[in-house]
Amino acid sequence: MFNQKNVALGETRSSIRELFEYGRKRKAEIGEDNVFDFSLGNPSVPAPKEVNECIKEIVDNTDPVLLHGYTSAQGDFSVRDFVAKSINRRFGTGLDADCVYMTCGAAASLTITLGALLTPGDEVVVPAPYFPEYKIFTESSGGMFVSVQTIEGTFGLDLSAIEKALTPKTRAVLINSPNNPSGAVYDEKSIKDLCALLKAHSEKFSPVYLISDEPYREVVYDGAEVPYIMNHYDRSIVCYSYSKCLSLPGERIGYIAVNSEAEEKGKLYAGICGAGRALGFVCAPSLFQRLIVKTDGLVSDISIYKANRDRLSSRLTELGFEVARAGGAFYLFVKSPEPDAKKFAERAKSHEILIVPGDDFGKEGYVRISYCVSPEMIERSLPAFESLAKEYR
Repeated sequence: MFNQKNVALGETRSSIRELFEYGRKRKAEIGEDNVFDFSLGNPSVPAPKEVNECIKEIVDNTDPVLLHGYTSAQGDFSVRDFVAKSINRRFGTGLDADCVYMTCGAAASLTITLGALLTPGDEVVVPAPYFPEYKIFTESSGGMFVSVQTIEGTFGLDLSAIEKALTPKTRAVLINSPNNPSGAVYDEKSIKDLCALLKAHSEKFSPVYLISDEPYREVVYDGAEVPYIMNHYDRSIVCYSYSKCLSLPGERIGYIAVNSEAEEKGKLYAGICGAGRALGFVCAPSLFQRLIVKTDGLVSDISIYKANRDRLSSRLTELGFEVARAGGAFYLFVKSPEPDAKKFAERAKSHEILIVPGDDFGKEGYVRISYCVSPEMIERSLPAFESLAKEYR
């Protein structure tokens, strides 16, 4: 028969995708302007104009065989070398091309990395709230997913909770900063304290790797800085995607970067190459490998996201909602005015507001609002939020 676990995954979409599909149908019924879809983290800000210009240049001036042909399984050597040098320049690391594996976006980066690290029964500790697919990626790699809560209100790392969750079976800790869905940015002290904790645990038991999922690294506000984990912990791996910084989520381009100081770095990188092979994640899109070399350092206009954040969070606060301060990414994490966030999200749908309950993110009692939408939609939605708020007064 079939793999029943995968059949179940295929038959039940994530709550985010389910809501997105509901929104598509609802827009067809009542008009797109009448539905306030905050479900999906799909950037509305266009890619920098240089991106399209570079695509045209690459297409017009590259041998078609090279343009559309295979690269090396782990990515073109010159691209990997360029990425390594870019990371070294920005963060003072010592990477080379054989520390970098080009991928089809951050999802591939994470599944490959977990596939390289985990054996059956190994545990992965993940602070909540977290991106829901982390659990699927971990369990599909044979690992055990261990969720720990963060600090209420700020959603910063709770080091005591992480310490209690660590066991001799812990193989990795997976963090995401800026965080989806809370927008929290883990500061340098938190990262240093986490790394000290993992070093001590690794010395007492077996090595623990720190995986940093960083698709929102450049999407930060108010002077927030995202520490680079390789500067604080040798056994570290960065999973990166250009989806958010360049507004290219559909192009599926990213990379895995392995710390050059990691113990048995060669074996680790070989494991990543092997996991990519086993999963079929070889040769990331060759056109977009070439593109990222030409667009290094470019970032979409995140000032639009900041304006959306400020406008929406300010108005929701005025209406009586409790909104977590988002230092990065493009989500608001809002406390539900009733204990069951799913019921709150359903009530919001009656006002044509589509927001995602926090339950699937490992945090009950909250909803995620994705504000990477047009400023015009933010403004159109405010009367609906006001009507929703009145139901709880």
